[in-house]
Formats: sequence, C-alpha cells, structure tokens
Amino acid sequence: MKRKVWIFCAMMLTLAFAVAGCGGGGGDSAKGKENKEELVFVNYRDIRDLNPHLYAGEMYAQEMLYETLVKITEKGYEPCLAESWDISPDGKTYTFHIRDGVKFSDGEVCDANAIKANFDAILQNKERHTWLTMMQLLVGVSAPDSKTFVIELSEPYYPMLTELGVTRPFAMISPKAMKEGGSTKDGVKEYIGTGPYVLKDHVTDEYAVFAANENYWGEKPKIKKITVKVIPDNQTRILALEKGEIDLIYGKNMIDADAVNKYKDSKDFKVALSDPTSTRQIVMNTTNDILKDVNVRRALVHATNRKAISDGVFYGIEQPADTLFAKSIPYCNIDLPIYAYDTAKAGELLDAAGWTMGANGVRMKDGKPLEIALLYNSDSVTEKTISEYLQSEFGKLGVKLNISGEEEQSYRDKMKAGNFEMVFNICWGTPYDPQSSLAAMRKPVYGDFAAQQGLADKAQIDEAILNIMTSTDETKRQELYKFVLQHLHDDAVYIPLTYECNKAVFCAGLEGVAFTTSQYEVPLWNMYFK
Repeated sequence: MKRKVWIFCAMMLTLAFAVAGCGGGGGDSAKGKENKEELVFVNYRDIRDLNPHLYAGEMYAQEMLYETLVKITEKGYEPCLAESWDISPDGKTYTFHIRDGVKFSDGEVCDANAIKANFDAILQNKERHTWLTMMQLLVGVSAPDSKTFVIELSEPYYPMLTELGVTRPFAMISPKAMKEGGSTKDGVKEYIGTGPYVLKDHVTDEYAVFAANENYWGEKPKIKKITVKVIPDNQTRILALEKGEIDLIYGKNMIDADAVNKYKDSKDFKVALSDPTSTRQIVMNTTNDILKDVNVRRALVHATNRKAISDGVFYGIEQPADTLFAKSIPYCNIDLPIYAYDTAKAGELLDAAGWTMGANGVRMKDGKPLEIALLYNSDSVTEKTISEYLQSEFGKLGVKLNISGEEEQSYRDKMKAGNFEMVFNICWGTPYDPQSSLAAMRKPVYGDFAAQQGLADKAQIDEAILNIMTSTDETKRQELYKFVLQHLHDDAVYIPLTYECNKAVFCAGLEGVAFTTSQYEVPLWNMYFK
C-alpha cells in the first residue's frame, strides 16, 4: 500500500513539473506557473529609478510602464499616445492628435493636458537633456484643447519623431505622480504610466514583479505576471536557466559567446541573435601629448586585429567593425578607406611620428617612452579580455599599453570629464544612430566631446552635425553625413572593434521572443508560452 502511494505521489510530482513550464517564480519563487501566465526574466542589476524623465533606470522596465507620443518600428513611425500628427510645411510645427480613452494606471486621463504637464516637467530640467538638439531649437509647447498637443521649433529638425519615440525622456507619467509644482527632476512619487504593465512589488537588488495593466488601452499582453530576478554573474544566470529558475536571458551584454554556442543546437533552449545594433569601439583622446599625433592614432588602428577579436572573443557572433557605424545604419553606407590590420604599416607610421624602438622594446621619443593608458569598465569581462589582448599586441610594436578597470559609474564619470587617454565606448545604437551619437559629440555627454578637442577640424565637424539636424533636403543631409564620417575616419579618433548584436537564450516553451528597432527594449508584452 505504501509503495502504491509513493508511486502515485511521484507521478503527480512529475506531472506538476511538466505543467509548470520551464521556469520557477520570483519574489514568491517557490510558486510555479501552472497557468503559464508568469515569465521569469533576469537582469544583472536592479531596476533602479524608473522616473521616465531621467536616465538612471533600466530602460526595459521603463518600456513596460510608460509610453510615448509615437513608437518606432521596422516600418517607421507609428501611432502610440498620439493617434496621428501633422508637420507644417516649414518643418517647424508638430501637431499631435491625442488618442481618446487612454488612462494612466492610477485612473488619471492621459490627454493633451497631461502630455503638456510631462513636457513642462522635462523642460524644468532642460540642462539635463542638452544632448537633444531639439532642446536648443524648442520654442514652446501647448495644448489648445484636450485632444491637441503642439510643439513649435525655431528650425526644422529631422530626428524629431525619433527623439519623441525613444524610451526617454519623452515618456509620459501620471501628473498625480509628479512632485509639487509638476516637477520630476528630483524624483517622482510613484511609477505610474499608461503602458502594458504596472510595477507590483520590488525588493532592491533581489527582484521586481510586474503585472499586466488590466486597463491598458492597447492589446493586452498574454503573460500576466513578469518577475525580474537580479543575478549579476553570467555563469550564475546560465545555471539558473538550466535549472528552470528563469525562462529568459536577453541583452547584448547578458550572454557571452560561449553560452550562445552551447545552446544554439539545444532541444531544451532556443537562441536568437539580432542584426548589428551598435559599434564596440575605443576612443582616443586627441588632446593627449602622444595621441594628438594622427600618425600615432592611425598606427594603433592598423595595429588592431579586429577579426582576431571577433573570432577569439565573440566566436564570430560580433562581426569585425571597419568603420564607426555599420553600413546598415541610415546614411552610413558610404565608401571609406579601411584601416586594414597591418603591423608593418603601423610600424612605419610610428617611425614617421618620430617614435624609434628602444633597447627595452619600448619606442622612445625625446627621451620619453611610448606609453598610453587604456581605461575599461571593470564590470565587463569582455573589455578586460580585449584590453589584455591589445596590451600584448601593441607591446610587439613597442607601444606600452597600461590597462586599468574601474567600476561603471567611475568609468563613465572619467569618460564624460575627458579624464582618459584611451577608453572603451559604444555608439548609441539603433534607433539613435547616427544622429544622436553625432549630436552628442557637440556636448560633454560622453567621451567623444573631450576626445575630439585636439582636432584641427573640430569646429567644421560640429557645424556640419548641426546642419545635419536642421536640414530638410535629403540629398544635402547625406552629403553632410558623408563629410562628418569622412573627417572622423581620416582623423582616426576611434578604433572600431566589432559590431554588437542583441542576444537571447530562452526555454523552448517560450514564444514571441524577438528584437525591436531599439537595442534597449525587451518586448516582453509580445511573448507567450505555447
């Protein structure tokens, strides 16, 4: 009798595991997903501050909660909170017709007045958004009635809809969630948006729980509950996936090449890879005493074996990058002479710059060694690996490369301040490229502005970038892009490494896993269990 009971229990336990799907819960992690309406996602860090008007929070989480006037798709711009819009013939006035029947998750109506309240809050903190050329051209915003929202500019601005459609800062939060005076620059009371999900529970550095927004105006997500676990370590994430504790690992830096190769032929897990999204690169500071010489910079580009990095570090998943932007990026399909991997050429350029090989194997000039520092993000195993490889390779040419890693915030602070000689960076990626990456070069947003200060043609490059943004002539705009990209390429400010792509590894039962035009978005609302 006892044996029969034991067998029955074992059968029921097996059945329970089969029904539960391929992941466990989070927060209430002991619970299964018998109805397959819960997905367990993973991220390397906490969701942080989800204020949609600032830049600290995780973008995938902000995308779940908030929406914008328009959305960017592979087909182009499509309606979101605005069901349609008109652009004046001179390109200076945008009139948005706001969708009826949309409410924030707290019940507040999302009409033109609420949209204006959000823009007013963003403009209170205008200096924080100087990377947006739009901010310099903005004349004013208005809501003539509850269904109409108007933006007026001093000049036409072609990336306008792109900047309004990306994750932040033009995402809408309930005016009730703003602080006194309609402010969001110093924080918000709650994270209340119009998006497909609402934030239900959050324990810092452990997990966050999102539930489907039952009052969502659009198509309701099939998965009703999404739990995001925080697992900083790559190998621990993979082990959690294999043990069924999570369903999905998603993101260009969340999965290494080993894991992609391991699961690409698996029956239990699936792998998905996107098209190129951004360029992994090294930025060289042209104000540095050594790197101010273009021959030295060109030598270092020639000395970088991009294919070896692609094959050795990424197993070919990230393709070698010959230029600052991939040719698949709008306006970037232009012919530029390639800095081919050529150590002999690199040596010749260093000789021409006056750096001769010393007895100790390090090149010297005027009694000083050819010694350069490379800064990387210590949270990135990949950057550390590439740094060590370049240190060895450059050393063979007589270049002493001193590598050092610092935690992310310190690394970013130094990059923005220009406190570096060489530093790792990436382009802004789709859909921000090329316009946002170039616009940011005109302001101290990231390291580009500081790195380019030693260029003789810096003023010309900046003027051309500004003209790009206000151009209404497509042919003229393409010519300006070619001018900027040609000059940056000839100036050898950047060492392109590889073209990054987005990656996902997930359990075989999960469907709808795909990539969008934004490398930062995780379209969890499109996913479901079969």
